[in-house]
Amino acid sequence: MTAPPVTDAAVRRSWTDLAGLAGRSKAVRALTAAVLGTAVLVAVIGALLPVPRPADRPLSVMAGMGLAALLVAAGQLARLRFRLGRGLVSISWGEAAFVIGFVVAPPGWIPAATLIGAVVAWALLSWLDEHRNVAEVAHLSASLTLGAAGATTVAALLAGDAPVLSARMQAALVAGALTYLLITFGLAALTLTVHRDAAAGQIFTRVPYAKIPMFVGNVLIGLGAVYALIRGPIWLVGFLPALWLLQRTYRFHLRAEEERRMWEAFAAATAALPGGTESEVVAAGLRGALDVFGARRVEIEVRTPAGERRYAEDGPGQDNAIAGLPGPAITRSMAVSGEIVGELTVWLSEPTLPAPRDEAAISAYGDALGAALHDAAAHEQVAELQQRVAYDTVHDQLTGLKNRATLLTEGDHAVRRLDRDRHVALLLLDVNSFREVNGTLGHGCGDEVLRLIAERLADLSRENELVARTGDDEFALLVPAIAGLADSTTPLHEVPSPLPLALRRARELVEHIGLPMEVAGVRLAVEIAVGVAVAKAGRADLSELVRRASLALDQAKQQEVAIATYDSTHDAVTTDGLALLAELQDALAADDQIVLELQPAVDLVTSAPTGIEALVRWRHPRRGQLSPNDFIRTVEHTELLTPFTRRVLDLALSAAASWNAAGVDLPVSVNVSARSLLDPTFPAQVAEALRRQRTPASRLVLEITESVAVSELPIVDDVLAELRDSGVQLSLDDFGTGYSSLAIVTRAPFDEIKIDRSFVDNMIDSAAAEAVVRGAVELGARLGVRVVAEGVETIEQRAALIALNCPTAQGYHFCKPMPIDRIVPALIQLAESAPTRLRPIRADDAS
Repeated sequence: MTAPPVTDAAVRRSWTDLAGLAGRSKAVRALTAAVLGTAVLVAVIGALLPVPRPADRPLSVMAGMGLAALLVAAGQLARLRFRLGRGLVSISWGEAAFVIGFVVAPPGWIPAATLIGAVVAWALLSWLDEHRNVAEVAHLSASLTLGAAGATTVAALLAGDAPVLSARMQAALVAGALTYLLITFGLAALTLTVHRDAAAGQIFTRVPYAKIPMFVGNVLIGLGAVYALIRGPIWLVGFLPALWLLQRTYRFHLRAEEERRMWEAFAAATAALPGGTESEVVAAGLRGALDVFGARRVEIEVRTPAGERRYAEDGPGQDNAIAGLPGPAITRSMAVSGEIVGELTVWLSEPTLPAPRDEAAISAYGDALGAALHDAAAHEQVAELQQRVAYDTVHDQLTGLKNRATLLTEGDHAVRRLDRDRHVALLLLDVNSFREVNGTLGHGCGDEVLRLIAERLADLSRENELVARTGDDEFALLVPAIAGLADSTTPLHEVPSPLPLALRRARELVEHIGLPMEVAGVRLAVEIAVGVAVAKAGRADLSELVRRASLALDQAKQQEVAIATYDSTHDAVTTDGLALLAELQDALAADDQIVLELQPAVDLVTSAPTGIEALVRWRHPRRGQLSPNDFIRTVEHTELLTPFTRRVLDLALSAAASWNAAGVDLPVSVNVSARSLLDPTFPAQVAEALRRQRTPASRLVLEITESVAVSELPIVDDVLAELRDSGVQLSLDDFGTGYSSLAIVTRAPFDEIKIDRSFVDNMIDSAAAEAVVRGAVELGARLGVRVVAEGVETIEQRAALIALNCPTAQGYHFCKPMPIDRIVPALIQLAESAPTRLRPIRADDAS
């Protein structure tokens, strides 16, 4: 089906409309005016020049002038056209007309003859079939006139007074024809570029390819015609078959080139059609059609079960909305397997009826575009289905909230990203007596109640919080950061308790969700019960939090209260506890899970290192790095104690060997489990570890908590005595926290006393804590044992300890715990920066 051209129904009133300049840019208008003005000026000046009449000219002045104008008109009427981008390029017999006209007419009159002949020819062509406007006809005629003027000037300068058949005249005519070609080609290229009809690369590659063969034929025909006019005019009759044959040859040459270009562009455009969304396919289809067919405008109408959508794109250059869309339009339906998917409409630049090749190409392009649109629609349907399935997989279909599985997966990921000491809260909600709502109002109204509750929960949630529906009438709110340290320097005793904050959120939920709601014309209010569970991110995964919150929710329902918190005394065992034993076995079987962090003890005055404490850590593959508080109880109450102790001793003694090899002669301190002191084989285990690592016993310090050391069991005394006799140093850890008298320090021969950090933390503000520290320092001095203050974090604490004559300290103020591979450089740096007068306590020193 061929649609009629789209025309502008509005009445054109301005001179730009009448001249055909509507919709043209300022650059186009300026170019047209410049070319036309120059051409008229050249024609007038040439006509006013003197008219010399050489004797060998075959015709009179007026006859020659008329023949020249007639030849120009005939050459333009016989023009051939080919498409270049969005525009059309005409190739005519202009060079032949110039060669003959230069001989039969006065040179000065040739521009005027060319202007007259071109205007007559293009006006006739426009009236017959091309419908060119006044501006286009004037621009074309003026361009040819400027080409003829330049060609005449060059030929006249070169020929001089030479006879027509002389070699000089023949050379001048060839040079003039070449000048005519260059000027007209240059103006055509400039016009196409300004109009944005074609790219410069296309112009300078395709136009010479099409024009040069015809230029050669034009020059030969012109020279032959001149020779016939002079020698024997009867021979001009023989030129008619030659002209017809050359015209057919040129036409075939151009058509073959146009066919090749079109199908190459067609192949490139169809290959570029993407398999993405409809908009992507349409955008590529519009660009491809503009390029393949050099169209002024392309429209694509897409038909789907959801409706019709229309897309359009104009070619560059002319504003079609103002200038209208002259030229034929071809519309083709796009179908796939008999199913119409849309229509393709192309407005061609060529102002003639569509050629069969254009219709065939547009039909083929429409088929390819229709297949791409069909594939895009299928892809979009599959993508929508996949999105729907993916959405339903993670969301509750009734409320749109996340479902239980998503709560566990996404919540667990969110918790793992938090700092292990950050508190996480899970609030589990259940609607009280929800069966009564379903039984009274029906399940449809019950579903509406659940949707309203979900909306209220979503409104109450904050950034990074997760809301989910975990059961029929059960919901969950995960608060991933219920409370945390203000910064790393906030003292532990100032950290806000997370439980009150979690309870406050629970009360907000109870109050807001309990507000009246209207369902099916019935005003009602629901009551909910909330179970609250709070834990550190590094101590419980989300499934464990859900379990704890579920226990708290059951407790709230049993006690008929709105809110209840998880109580571990009612919980026999946790999932983490169940898994901990097996995971510890895996950790001991691996090489990189049980690790040490080392923290030096330093001289309070000079900061020179005096010893290193080994702190055991567990690099848990799921829960991150764990401290001994998270797993040591399980170790002490299972058969894992012996292999665990062996691993820790080997790691500590190996580390001590590394810094002693570097010239730092300091002992390493290892904490001893309470159960180890009840094992009569423990001294032998220590001796075996020293033998394996080839380390002197004096380089090992075993730290024993005061609460264990005061035990009245004889086995403890025996183990301590045997360890002391082996040369291992003993340290009394957490001094001041036990329930014994000071006689403990005389009961066992300790080498070191470590003041518990609780007294160091409070000694600035508490006179009692300061007294304990002072007493420990004086006791150590009188007994001749080392005294180490633990947990020094501020410069004020350091100054207070120095004032009390405490010699040694340990804490974040001096050095944080660090991995084994970093301890040696740190020790060397501390030792080198200390004054040389200080002599650090050596591993073999007794005090």
